[in-house]
Amino acid sequence: MSRARLNIFLERDHARRLDELAAMKGLSKSSIIAAALSSFLSPDSGDQREAAIAKRLDRLSRQLDKLERDQNILIETVALYVRYFLTVSTPVPEAHQEAARAQGRARFEQFIEQLGRHLLRGRSLVKDVYEEIQPEDGQFFGLDASTGDHRPATPAGSKPEAAP
Repeated sequence: MSRARLNIFLERDHARRLDELAAMKGLSKSSIIAAALSSFLSPDSGDQREAAIAKRLDRLSRQLDKLERDQNILIETVALYVRYFLTVSTPVPEAHQEAARAQGRARFEQFIEQLGRHLLRGRSLVKDVYEEIQPEDGQFFGLDASTGDHRPATPAGSKPEAAP
């Protein structure tokens, strides 16, 4: 294979970065420039980059859909609890407030312990609640509802793909 000799001019910063990359990778500067030029001139390189970016954007969209759903569940849960708590809680008489605070601290410690155990278990309470409400949507969490096998998640409003 014959090669042509070229003299090129680079920005100082680009030349410095090329030197660093060549040293780090143990390659010649010519081979790095040849690979970059080959990639730039390849007719498919743009399509490949676009496809890779589209795939990543789709994955990010699915993740954002899940986050939005989880956030809505969390907001509704907290709002419902606050409304319930404020509706059924009776004021504590002044004489019993210290005992109520002590009981509150003990309950909070129990809550933290239970939360820690739940998190170590590796399952999400949001997932548990959502699957109780809509068990047919288990695939939204990466599980096939019929088998419990892990599958890619599908965004809200879209239809899951057929199992392979």
